[in-house]
Amino acid sequence: MNIAVISAGSGNPSSTGMLADRLQSATEEYLSGNGTQVNIRRIELRELALDIAEGHVSTSRSEKLDRALRQVETADALIAVTPTYKGSYAGLFKAFIDLLDDDAMQAMPVLLGATGGTARHSLMIDFAMRPLFTYLKAQIAPLAVFAATDDWGLNTGQFDDGEIVLSKRITEAGRQFGEMLTSSPAQRRPKKQPTDAQTPFEVTPFEQLLAGR
Repeated sequence: MNIAVISAGSGNPSSTGMLADRLQSATEEYLSGNGTQVNIRRIELRELALDIAEGHVSTSRSEKLDRALRQVETADALIAVTPTYKGSYAGLFKAFIDLLDDDAMQAMPVLLGATGGTARHSLMIDFAMRPLFTYLKAQIAPLAVFAATDDWGLNTGQFDDGEIVLSKRITEAGRQFGEMLTSSPAQRRPKKQPTDAQTPFEVTPFEQLLAGR
């Protein structure tokens, strides 16, 4: 099973990257424990920032960006994690999603995750991320995970109650997502195969279109 993991963290390391790591591990652990072989396709958007920007203003895309887009479009499932900026997902995250084929996410199981400075931003997943992936016709896992700064126990540098709660939620999210992938696999539409030859089509002259009014 091919699972793409998108991390939109801007730093290295970042809390977004850590959350992506933990959700990936929890999903892998469940699937491996049930005899499912997993192939992870990790995509760090910070490494593609310039390529993504160029992809929006140019007809050509870099080989690195094109490969990342294909890794998502041909995956069996997706784990998507973004930081919270101005009450929504990161612009870099949305810019990458905008470059995917229109039907790329149709029926694809997706596990959502987000990070933020405080728990006040936790509803961003429901108000921003879920509507986005619903529009893309993805199958969204019911349990998402939001991690605030305090959830990592960074104030004390020790494993505290916030970290315990976060760990339990991540484990449960991975279990539910794994069950979703193994009990009712998504019926994906056939993938468009890349080809060098373009399909010929006819162009009706504009004068003929006007004459037919």
